[in-house]
Amino acid sequence: GLILLPDEADPDEWEVFGVDVSSYQGEVDWPVLAEQGVDFAFIKATEGSSLQDRQFSANWENAQAAGVRVGAYHFFSYDSPGETQADNFIAAVPVTEGALPPVVDIEFYGEYLDTPPEKERVRAILDPLLERLEAHYGVKPILYVTYRSYYRYIAGGGYGDYPLWCSSPTVFPLVPGWDFWQYSHSAELEGYYGTQRRIDLNIFRGSQAEFERFG
Repeated sequence: GLILLPDEADPDEWEVFGVDVSSYQGEVDWPVLAEQGVDFAFIKATEGSSLQDRQFSANWENAQAAGVRVGAYHFFSYDSPGETQADNFIAAVPVTEGALPPVVDIEFYGEYLDTPPEKERVRAILDPLLERLEAHYGVKPILYVTYRSYYRYIAGGGYGDYPLWCSSPTVFPLVPGWDFWQYSHSAELEGYYGTQRRIDLNIFRGSQAEFERFG
């Protein structure tokens, strides 16, 4: 249960499985994904204050039509204000009954892989972004974290009420109180036709009934 090797099947103890996708997966045949046991999908919507994923609208509509519960995620930028990042997301993602809460994806990229921003700078961007998203969608956003981003920015920072989606390929998450686990970056499923053949796999930490109530 703690470590998944590449050739192992999905863990038997989990009931609710999902994927996360972006334009890298290209055109997605959502009924085909649903037939493979996909219950939910986190779909990239936006990045920073201006970028919008070109496949978002099609994925958002077609996943729901196939019976897959959807959630939209925003790739957090350290380089623009939280208010304008929130505006970008709100412009792209409609308030949708039954959708999962919005996600703010906090990880490192580019120069920040080697020189992460200071905690105060990040929280000055993150806090107004979270406040604006909660006010618009009526629910606390989910925080997508790696170990590094969680312990650098989130732990002990007053974010205890926010749901957590933890990226921890192959190893059971050691982040406390997580709700979703991204347990694989290297799966290959049928039903998408983009430049990236790999797709991320996730589970929800709870029963099907609990998942239906979540968010």
